[in-house]
Amino acid sequence: MGIVFTFLKKYRVAASAALLLMLIELSVELVQPLIISKIIDEGIQKSDLGLVWMWLGVLIVTAVIAFAAGIASSFFAAHTSQGLGYDMREELYDKVQSFSYSVFNRFATSSLITRLTGDVTQIQDTIFMGLRFMTRVPLVVTGSIMMALFVNVRLGLWLALTVPALFIFIAWVMKKAASSFSKVQRRLDSVNGVIQENLTGIRLIRVFVRMGHEIRRFALSSEQLMKGTVSTLRMTERTMPYILIVMNAAIIAVLWFGRYDIAAGSASIGEVVAVLNYTMRCIGAMSALSGLVMVLSRARASAQRVQEVMDTQDDAVQSSDSSFTAMTDKAAARSEAAIQGDVEFDHVSFSYPGSNIAVLEDITFRASSGERIAIMGATGAGKSSLVQLIPQLYQEASGTVRIDGQDAGQFDPESLRRNIGYVPQEVLLFSGTVKDNIAWGREDASLEDVMEAARKAQIHDTIESLPDGYDTMLGQRGVNLSGGQKQRLSIARALVRKPSILILDDSTSALDVRTEGALLDALTDISCTTFLITQKISTTTSADLILLLDDGRLIAQGGHEHLMRQSSLYRRIYESQYGEEAQHVQNIH
Repeated sequence: MGIVFTFLKKYRVAASAALLLMLIELSVELVQPLIISKIIDEGIQKSDLGLVWMWLGVLIVTAVIAFAAGIASSFFAAHTSQGLGYDMREELYDKVQSFSYSVFNRFATSSLITRLTGDVTQIQDTIFMGLRFMTRVPLVVTGSIMMALFVNVRLGLWLALTVPALFIFIAWVMKKAASSFSKVQRRLDSVNGVIQENLTGIRLIRVFVRMGHEIRRFALSSEQLMKGTVSTLRMTERTMPYILIVMNAAIIAVLWFGRYDIAAGSASIGEVVAVLNYTMRCIGAMSALSGLVMVLSRARASAQRVQEVMDTQDDAVQSSDSSFTAMTDKAAARSEAAIQGDVEFDHVSFSYPGSNIAVLEDITFRASSGERIAIMGATGAGKSSLVQLIPQLYQEASGTVRIDGQDAGQFDPESLRRNIGYVPQEVLLFSGTVKDNIAWGREDASLEDVMEAARKAQIHDTIESLPDGYDTMLGQRGVNLSGGQKQRLSIARALVRKPSILILDDSTSALDVRTEGALLDALTDISCTTFLITQKISTTTSADLILLLDDGRLIAQGGHEHLMRQSSLYRRIYESQYGEEAQHVQNIH
């Protein structure tokens, strides 16, 4: 729970005010049974109606004070809990955003969503309950015992001996419940993961008629969550009967021995009523405690999960930060300057973090500023892995990636990536208008910039034909657009950045030959180094440099004519695609 207190420091004034007002409310309430005993002993017993009215007036005034203090305490407690939840969610989100790919992959997406939402909300609600009720419960019990002993030591002892034993029992239950709730939260992660996969792949599920299978999979995951939750709740709820049995035994003892004390004259009726009143308050507090144990156990498990993310060390980011700090002033200034676009791989090898399998081995090539580099290879050859090293989404295991002659790892990551336009294999569109999705690539992009990028991406005419043009709202993940339209929209988003380096990761696969040709012609007018992962020979023929990858190795590089003469694999690819369409291809190019 250490992380909770870290965030709570900012709201210590409001939290202190909530606790102070709660103490005022509690103090007034603890005095009320004593006032009632005065009404009985000094007013009713002596038939003094004046004293009865006087103490009744005092009782009403104290009730009003307690009510006002309680309302004010709730206000400050809500301010503290809501503010803490907001700050924690913001910092947790920033932390996740700062993760490198390798660290990000340690957590399931569904788990991160649960931590950002459910876990933070659980902590937030617990803070409110802590300031209003959790702190109140032990104070009510302690105060009631002290007041009972003040009213009558002999009768108050029954209460003083009973409560500590119950607190020990509850502490033991809470420790076991915290472990159980951690398992429940992990099962909730699993349920969210199934939901996410099903909603994302709903089309595929329906095409393959796998609805029944996915429903059963969800039901199994949900059932495991239900059983875990029920088991944990059953354990916490069992505390209530034990509490009531022990506390009711204390009431019987007070009544039993109170009768003898009244007869002996060592206690008055008012004192017995007051001690009973304090005992009943203890029962109410202890009854609430069983529920609070469950809330606190959940919060403890949630805090551990949030702490796990916040404590995660990102070696790649730390290495990048330390390297950047160690740069000379000249090199630092170079990082902030505009990048020209020269890219060099010098004997680069790469494996994904936590894996010993080499994805890239000894890759060496050089691309000059403004050149177009086509990358070909079979599925799993390492094409996407290669281009992800350029913006330093991952870091090479050995060798050096250089940008404009400088080690890419020495650049400030943000400065480097601002000069890069990246279109991934899987198109991702955001909620909002068409204009918003293109302008997402550059915050200060004007409508003219957006339209220019759309023209170059060969999507402008399509956008103009939409009902509201650039103001057309996109459906979830761009569901109201075709695959080719979504690809071109993503390309426009990259082009609006006016990048020095453009990376197209197989992002023209859904385009026809004519549209792709128009796009490539438009890219010729852009002064940027373009990396184009493709399986189409029609795309590679216009490239300045073609990289042919096979199983993570660069087996051939050069222009189209050079590879046609020197690479049998390239010739086979050409023949497989254009054996019957060679004449058509020649006409295009």
